[in-house]
Amino acid sequence: METPTKSPVMLYTEQTPNPESLKFVTNKMLYKGTADFRTADLAEEWSPLAKALFEFNYVKGVYICNNFVTITKEFNYSWDDLMLKLKEFIKAYVEEDKEILKEGFAEAMQKIEEETQVEYQYTGEEAELVKKIKELIDTYVKPAVEMDGGNIEFKSFNKGIVTVVLQGSCSGCPSSTVTLKAGIEGMLKRMVPEVTEVVSEMG
Repeated sequence: METPTKSPVMLYTEQTPNPESLKFVTNKMLYKGTADFRTADLAEEWSPLAKALFEFNYVKGVYICNNFVTITKEFNYSWDDLMLKLKEFIKAYVEEDKEILKEGFAEAMQKIEEETQVEYQYTGEEAELVKKIKELIDTYVKPAVEMDGGNIEFKSFNKGIVTVVLQGSCSGCPSSTVTLKAGIEGMLKRMVPEVTEVVSEMG
């Protein structure tokens, strides 16, 4: 019986606006959704791939989304020394079809999010505004942020202030503050005059 030939795993890297983060893009879907690992403990619990990456002492954060992995390194290392090693490691890992994320991850994260999120009850006009803000972020901001190896989520709207959560390469990135202030805040203020400011929290 012939074994089906696997399509070869292609992998390339892309710069992100954060000099400490690099995006490793594959031609395979790794995870439909977003998975952000800031600590080795969370990685150990939920992602064999992230756990393996954290074993490299220069890896500080792992973010998995769709077909890419964004790795954030410790700042005293250079990508010139690390990029090839990480590229080979991820390529081999994906080729061997090893487990990327454990079952139940999305549900567990949602539960944590619900527990930590202050439940804002939006009513009437405010509920309409929040819906509009979320749609604008999802349509215009999210795809651009994803291209840069990160993620943005709406968290809350309170007295004109929109709070968003940044993940992946965007967290701790010097240019994300600029993007946030110039791009996102500018757009939301234009489209939703009730918005006075956009602030971010690290995911």
